[in-house]
Amino acid sequence: MSIPMRGTLRRLRPASAIRPLAPQTQRTFIALPGSAPQTLTEKRILPYESSSLYRLIADVDSYSTFVPYCTGSRVTKWSAPDAEGSRWPAQADLTVGWAGVEETFTSKLLCAPGTIVEALGGDAVTSIPESTLPHHAETYHAPATANGIFQSLNTRWSLKPFRCPPRTDATTTTGHAAREQTEVHLTIEFQFANPLYTALSKAVAPQVAPKMIEAF
Repeated sequence: MSIPMRGTLRRLRPASAIRPLAPQTQRTFIALPGSAPQTLTEKRILPYESSSLYRLIADVDSYSTFVPYCTGSRVTKWSAPDAEGSRWPAQADLTVGWAGVEETFTSKLLCAPGTIVEALGGDAVTSIPESTLPHHAETYHAPATANGIFQSLNTRWSLKPFRCPPRTDATTTTGHAAREQTEVHLTIEFQFANPLYTALSKAVAPQVAPKMIEAF
């Protein structure tokens, strides 16, 4: 899948144009073995048209070139064509690294075109209705792949258009159309399989969700 917009979007993105929609909500990343899964969330409004931004987020093959802590990314399986004839990633090998540690794991991917990109690992399961993913029929019920890093991992990107009206003041009117932006919500739910990774990730975790959104 070719995503020609990625380079253009990243060059055009002004740092000042990314503004928080709501304060970041996160729980502590450090956890004792056997504790409940941890959750990180981040929500932003990005100054791009939603369909182009969605294709950028779904371009998993390119993650290693710009997503923080991702040092390798390769799609290994694709979905059947959707209603528009597009194929989407269904499985990928991802390599992550921090604090001198680097590990590769396999993610099951589900793409609801235009709205959701979800990556699953370990014993994580999706909550996306099967009826919205007919192109993923072959892999929808397949379990996510077990790995040595995460007992469970669910990373979900959710997008929806956000219309920003033209700026006006008390004495000025404008006939320009509202500018389309995109509301992006990132949720990462995880539990490490190895308590060593839990300890090593303590300093990194609070930065993960914000840095991932800002990378786009």
